[in-house]
Amino acid sequence: MAASEPGRRVEVLAGELRSMGSVCIAFSGGIDSTLLAKVAHDTLGDKMAAITILSRFIPQREASEAAAWCASEGIRHETISVNELTIPHFSENPPDRCYHCKHALFSRMLAWSEEHGFAALAEGSNVDDEGDYRPGMRAIAELGVRSPLRDAGFSKRDIREAARSLGVPYWNKPSAACLASRIPYGETITAEKLAMVERAEEYLHDQGFSQLRVRMHGTKGSVARIEVPEHEIARLMERETREKVTHYLRGLGFAYVAVDTTGFRSGSMNEAL
Repeated sequence: MAASEPGRRVEVLAGELRSMGSVCIAFSGGIDSTLLAKVAHDTLGDKMAAITILSRFIPQREASEAAAWCASEGIRHETISVNELTIPHFSENPPDRCYHCKHALFSRMLAWSEEHGFAALAEGSNVDDEGDYRPGMRAIAELGVRSPLRDAGFSKRDIREAARSLGVPYWNKPSAACLASRIPYGETITAEKLAMVERAEEYLHDQGFSQLRVRMHGTKGSVARIEVPEHEIARLMERETREKVTHYLRGLGFAYVAVDTTGFRSGSMNEAL
């Protein structure tokens, strides 16, 4: 029987990884890096490891899920703690903030992987990432970090289909992003602002919303702009839910709470560039 399309793509990916000999996976716990780590472990066994950055800018829920999944798969999992506020140009939040951040973080992971004898460091970008403004991709290219999913032609949809076929339990997990992406370019990033955003998003997750963002706008971050998928906007606007969400977010320090009627879209802060 001919292999399915997800199966063929996985075979190509496995070949890419096998050619590296050994690899360390930059592992965020999102579905992209999860599929990459799964195939790398199935292909290379103990010649692979996963490494996760721990910081205040990555939701704690993501870090905990990353550690739990690696433990369940028997994958060697290492962590590096980083304070992004110490990275030059990060807190000033210029349009190329992601370049400076990715360069610093991947430099740390690359140094660890080389020190521990891995032939390559790989990350989970896919072909869909080429259609958005992503200055961090330049840092990845400069450092020689590999992008096997993109090289094998995986789109986000391909990744989800392949993960499902391999039995990854959260193949349909909503996409996540660094909490700094909730702050408009040019507005100073602080630990306090990011804590407000994280708590707001955690509350909305607990209310049953899955794919979402809480963007911070206005003087001193006084406005919370909530993005949920279009089909969930009506539920968010139901009186009881709306009042509970507004009360909670105001308690965090937001003066105003708004719902973006366009709905969720990844990288919406880039629309202002």
